[in-house]
Formats: sequence, C-alpha cells, structure tokens
Amino acid sequence: MSTRDLVLVALFAAIIVVLGMLPPITLGFIPVPITAQSLGVMLAGCTLGARRGASACLLVVLLVAIGLPVLSGGRGGLAVFAGPTAGYLVGWVAGALVTGLIAERLVREGQPQLQQYLGFFLAAAVGGIGVVYLLGIAWLSYMSGKAFVETTLASLVFIPGDLIKAVAAALAGRAVLAGYPLLPART
Repeated sequence: MSTRDLVLVALFAAIIVVLGMLPPITLGFIPVPITAQSLGVMLAGCTLGARRGASACLLVVLLVAIGLPVLSGGRGGLAVFAGPTAGYLVGWVAGALVTGLIAERLVREGQPQLQQYLGFFLAAAVGGIGVVYLLGIAWLSYMSGKAFVETTLASLVFIPGDLIKAVAAALAGRAVLAGYPLLPART
C-alpha cells in the first residue's frame, strides 16, 4: 500500500469512528442498536474500493479489539466480540470488501450519472446491508439461541434506515467520483 492508500484508510477509519459518536438508538426487542457507523462501511467501500475500504473497517475492528471506545455508545474491548453484535463488526470488513468489489465493477467514469448512482446504490445495498446482515444475524441468532428466521424477521426493522444510508453512500460515492476519483483504476 502506498502512503496515499494508508492515509485514505486512516481517514475512513476516522470517519467510521466519528459516526460512532452519534448516540445509538436502542429498540428493546433486539439487542442491536441503530447506529450511523454502518454508513461509514458503505462509504468506505463505495469511495475507496474493496481493498482500501475493507482495510479501513479492519482498522476500526482492531481499534475495538485493543479496547478503544470507538463503537457507538463508547463501547470497545474484547468483550464486544463475545456479545450479540460481534457478527455485525466482522460483517463490516466483509461488507466493505463486497461493496468495493461491486462498485469497482459497476461504476466507471464517463457513464451516465444515473447509472453511476444505481451502481453505487446496488454496491452499498448488497455489501453494506446484505453481507453485514448475513454475518450479523447469523451470530445474533447463535448468541440468542433463537432461530435464524426469527432473528431475521426482528432485524427487518433496520432495513428502511439502512436503505437511506445506502442512498447517502451512493450520492457521496458519485460526488467523490466526479470531483476526486478514489476508486482504483480498472483495466
């Protein structure tokens, strides 16, 4: 990785951490709060691409592991990885990777703007929602002892907010592509 790549990874890790400073919204019927940090995962994948976006999320996960209170609500430490939200944290890395892979393949400079927006939205929805939910719900189901289907149904309440985050990530990804392209050059 070049120095530029390292700076971008650190910058997006910082963005994810700052989004964690927004207070979480707890729902009571599921032990997973609504946070803004998943927006950072989508942004990292859409703007940095697969490798750097996943690296930014991995850096945040490592900061959590060493005990820094960088998660929403000031949480951090190894105990987080034994809790019900651990699957979502691991899902951030995979989600940013998939988001970036899709964005790198679907979005090109010179395409019509609408096509770029739709490519970024699809990338954010599949990677930032689908992949993160798959890993998060699987772990939550295991930890809670509830059926995967039951846990999935309880998690559907998060979909509208995450779709709004995916739209925001698509808008931001398109704006960055137009002004200062960061997605890796594709051949």
